[in-house]
Amino acid sequence: MANVFGTLLAFTVVFGILVFVHEFGHFFMAKLVGVRVEVFSFGYGKRLFGVKRGDTDYRISLIPMGGYVRLLGEGMFEKDRPVAPDDLMAKTRFQRLLIMATGSIMNIVLAVVIVAFINGVGVPVPDYQDEKPVIGWIESGSPAERAGLRIDDEIVLIAGREVGTWNDVHMAIGSKPDRHVRLEVRRDGQVIPIDLRTESVTRYQMGYAGFQAKILTQIQMVFSNSPAEKAGLKPGDLILAVDGKPIYFYQFLEVIQKNADKELLFSITRGGETLSLPVTPRREGSVGKIGISQVPKSVLKKYGFFAAISQSVKENLRNVFLVIRFIRDLFTGEAPTSQLGGPLAIANISYVAFRMGWLTLLGWIAVISLQLGVLNLFPIPVFDGGQIFVLIVESIVRRDLSPKARQVWMSIGFVIFVALIVFVLLNDIVKLLPNGWRSLNPF
Repeated sequence: MANVFGTLLAFTVVFGILVFVHEFGHFFMAKLVGVRVEVFSFGYGKRLFGVKRGDTDYRISLIPMGGYVRLLGEGMFEKDRPVAPDDLMAKTRFQRLLIMATGSIMNIVLAVVIVAFINGVGVPVPDYQDEKPVIGWIESGSPAERAGLRIDDEIVLIAGREVGTWNDVHMAIGSKPDRHVRLEVRRDGQVIPIDLRTESVTRYQMGYAGFQAKILTQIQMVFSNSPAEKAGLKPGDLILAVDGKPIYFYQFLEVIQKNADKELLFSITRGGETLSLPVTPRREGSVGKIGISQVPKSVLKKYGFFAAISQSVKENLRNVFLVIRFIRDLFTGEAPTSQLGGPLAIANISYVAFRMGWLTLLGWIAVISLQLGVLNLFPIPVFDGGQIFVLIVESIVRRDLSPKARQVWMSIGFVIFVALIVFVLLNDIVKLLPNGWRSLNPF
């Protein structure tokens, strides 16, 4: 019950902020160009309470999941109706376009501001993510092993696209589950092609290849009276090698588990100094354990004021292209629909982020805010982008569409919108089923 309440609370907070900011953008620009805002509501449905200032009813409504503004003349398609000076239709097409676009612009600005703030505060991130994609670990029996990839191969291209960091690699492979992917790797000074067939993992059908970077293991916590504590290991220590052999994050746990009651010589770095410490894993059941929690080596990324803003703009611009590419891949079949997250998926991830701390939650809000801002600009009727598209068409032909044409356009949009909502909800539900959409097939 607590999980359900927490999920609802987290979703309400996240989605409420996003939609409220979006609608505030419409409100602000409408006021700026002189359009009467009849209602500014936080939430939907029945009005609970509020206050009227001037022509605007500022209200709190029953369902606290976002908000809306109602502009004078909005959605009125009657021919030859009287138009007041502060009516939406009394304004120029450019002013109306600004009103429609500012909601999405505010979502994008929110994402930039949040990421800039996080960059300024500084957060620990795995330091391998921005390194060159040089393979340091290959899982036995994985697609990478079957394809003939080797340790120390540097990945140069994936599906014809250049990859410069492990972040690029994860994005490229993760978006291609159960696909034949052509890689180009640099090996012994030569670039050679590798054909790899990815696998699909998790209910979101993420692509998996079975290779990873040279990730050092960092000790996060040492438990009291454990073999690690007795050996002198401390939080923050970086493990370089075991018994003289370099060891990386994905190998470390396996080595410990296989060597119960056997002394191992750890080579670690601490404060710039390299130390050698003997550690004997204690047998617990059938495996060895040393009593630590470990994480990939992390680095604190922290920027000055202007650098934080610049980096945020770069990160969000990169993510805009990722969103556009993902939508394109959905239509071409390159990306499965299971990677599309609807309200239920957003709610679940919001709760996870909520439990991980306020910085993680802010980062998640930034991700969703950017996606909402970009997607809402797509030329789909009912979306802001659909109305912007109509205004652009009217500007080109230099006359307004007829009320009937506008009504038909909005009706089509409503049908598309309802179909999208039903689809993403069903998509979220079938992810919970053992065989996805195939679970709905009775034959």
